[in-house]
Amino acid sequence: MSKARDTTINRIAREALGLETLEARNMDSLDFHDLSVWSIKEALERAYEAGRKSAPPTRTRCPACNRDIEIRPL
Repeated sequence: MSKARDTTINRIAREALGLETLEARNMDSLDFHDLSVWSIKEALERAYEAGRKSAPPTRTRCPACNRDIEIRPL
């Protein structure tokens, strides 16, 4: 994994899920957590948005005008 990806994943885990770390600490009380569905949903939404924003532009041919166009994530 890239450093930027790790940083984003760890930030989402910390901010949305309240997890101190994603590293295994080999203790059930530290490695297993009860999480609300809304916090899991928030974490997944943040991860989705981070991925969407990091996607490179796509080049394709416009079917209406047949020109080469670039599609960028919003």
